[in-house]
Amino acid sequence: MGSPVDVESIRATLDTSQIKSWRSILTLIVFVLTNINVLFPFTVPVYVPRVLICAISKTLVALRIYNPPINIANNNRSGAFVRCSFPMNFVTGPLIANLLLLATLSIGRTEVHDGTIGANNIAPYDIMLFFLSLAYIAISIDASGLIRYLAYRVLQSGGNAGHRLYLSLYTFFFVLTAAIGNDPVILSGSPFLAYMTRVSVNIIHPRAWIYSQFAVANIASAILVSSNPTNLVIAGAFSIKFINYTANIIIPVVVTGMVLFPVLLYGIFRDTSLIPRHIEMHQLSDEAQEKKPVNPNIPRARCALGDHQSEKELPLEEIMNPYLDKVGATVAASILAVTLVTLLIVNAVTSGKGNPIHAFWVTAPAAIVTFCFDLVWGWTKRHESRRIASEPRFDNHMVSSGEEEKHPTQEASSASADATPTEEAQETHTLAEHLTTRYKWFQVTFPTSSTVLAHLPFALVPFAFCMFVLVQALVTKGWVPVFAHGWDAWVNKTGTVGAIGGMGFISVILCNFAGTNIGTSILLSRIIQAWQDIHTLNGIPISNRTFWATVYSMVIGVNYGAFSVAFSASLAGLLWRDILSRKYIYVRSRDFVRYNLPIIATAMVVGCTVLVGQVYIVRDGSPYDA
Repeated sequence: MGSPVDVESIRATLDTSQIKSWRSILTLIVFVLTNINVLFPFTVPVYVPRVLICAISKTLVALRIYNPPINIANNNRSGAFVRCSFPMNFVTGPLIANLLLLATLSIGRTEVHDGTIGANNIAPYDIMLFFLSLAYIAISIDASGLIRYLAYRVLQSGGNAGHRLYLSLYTFFFVLTAAIGNDPVILSGSPFLAYMTRVSVNIIHPRAWIYSQFAVANIASAILVSSNPTNLVIAGAFSIKFINYTANIIIPVVVTGMVLFPVLLYGIFRDTSLIPRHIEMHQLSDEAQEKKPVNPNIPRARCALGDHQSEKELPLEEIMNPYLDKVGATVAASILAVTLVTLLIVNAVTSGKGNPIHAFWVTAPAAIVTFCFDLVWGWTKRHESRRIASEPRFDNHMVSSGEEEKHPTQEASSASADATPTEEAQETHTLAEHLTTRYKWFQVTFPTSSTVLAHLPFALVPFAFCMFVLVQALVTKGWVPVFAHGWDAWVNKTGTVGAIGGMGFISVILCNFAGTNIGTSILLSRIIQAWQDIHTLNGIPISNRTFWATVYSMVIGVNYGAFSVAFSASLAGLLWRDILSRKYIYVRSRDFVRYNLPIIATAMVVGCTVLVGQVYIVRDGSPYDA
């Protein structure tokens, strides 16, 4: 029950009387509008005085920071204002929401502190540092070409048999996601499938391959705590040891993957034009097969049409003659394996003690070691990468005229292989051009590091912190306790089975309407914590079976919910859509809903059903003790 002081503190936390105040109502409205904005991003026209634009432009030129391509001060356009577009998306929306609540004193130091430093066993800074550092290692593995190479080997093993290849790739993406997380698999696997289906003669549309890959990447991401930031939130909120987390979730997830495959193959995508029984692939020319694969991370490394290759042969070469940095892949994969094993051991030893070891204390040094290796390895191979980058290439419009395109880095590379741009060149640059030149030099000299840094999900950091603060505002303004009382009433009526079904349904729905699955995991974790406090006060304990059934059904829902109704149900969904669009595969929102609804329905029914059986076998009705 706890001491009287603890009880009074809990009672104050569960106070719902303040929800009638205008600040509390404003907080809820802002939270809802913010999540709608994340779901439907838009731009806001902002009219800036032309005098101000001209003044800023002249100042930038005078300070040699930037030289605008058009001198606004001297142009002939009329009007006192210049129309600019301000984006309202998952980065700017939550930030503006927090600033608005701060300005109206709806939140203060407590909410900001608890939403960034942490409260109730949720430490946002620990989660974000852990995720970013581990993401660097995983994306470094992808940049080495290992994932593409392994996918190529799987493609070879599948042969021309369509169903066997579909199963091979399905299993490959499932296992790989469980090991390194869903973002690297989506980063590399989505382009691979786009190329593979494009160079196939008789695969009419790639939907069967891309939708299954996206679904399996998010299903398998539930297995390890490190595979998805949502898992980090839940494990931290309820002090779950990483090994215990995996032991409790792996069976429902694996069974989901096993049952879903035949549903995809023989049900949702049964059309033979989507998954032919016999796949015919375009053949790579002998000349292309004999070519040494070139590192695609080096700017302009890929062959252009000036090399007299067809549009089909470009992606075919990407698949059939993949680049692999064996040294880089071995080092990065070894560091990741050691890091995960160390993390499991440290977490198992220190969990539940007074001074816990933060997860990023393990992953951050590992990421730094990987980064240092990428720099050293890039510097060692700098002559080769600069040579590749400086080779003349031809654009389509130059092929006919015979004009040769000169690469921007060619002059710098040929002038000095080991030096950065000369001091004379630096003096002629305003700051923007200088930084651009430096960045190009960094890309050519350190291709792996530049690629990984460019793909790190930095935008996730402000989004996650702002969502943590917004949810903490709902806690302090009495809304989370209201939701917790509603959840308690539902569980009292429906029991353990109702807890699993209800939490699974709510978590999937909220992924689409509560700031992606990260925002959902934050909000639902706070609600379950408040639910615990309710039972601490009334002296009626939650059963061990019901409590863990609720937690792990939430794990299933926030991972599976990524492939449901909206792209913004997860940041992985936004990434997946953008990658495919760059490969000229455009996934419409209505198609996303149409094909994902039967997939998410099957996955949730199977996962929750298995979880019901599991909790009744391994859990009992004894009181839950935190």
